[in-house]
Amino acid sequence: MEINPDKRKLIELAHYRMPFGKYKGKYLIDLPEPYLVWFNQKGFPDGKLGELLRSMLEIKTNGLESLIRKIQKHFPKETR
Repeated sequence: MEINPDKRKLIELAHYRMPFGKYKGKYLIDLPEPYLVWFNQKGFPDGKLGELLRSMLEIKTNGLESLIRKIQKHFPKETR
């Protein structure tokens, strides 16, 4: 099985900032893993933010943070 991640979604994930709360303004990659686990237990928000937080938990759980950091460094945020 071949996996082809959507490059645009990974770039968006790498540059997305938390829109509210204690960590408002921080990149999702910079959120503490226990915070993401808490969301997982309580329920992720609906919509795009919930999807991105869920993805970030998977990335952190699997030790793939370095991939997101490389994307931040080498691929600028796409603007429309």
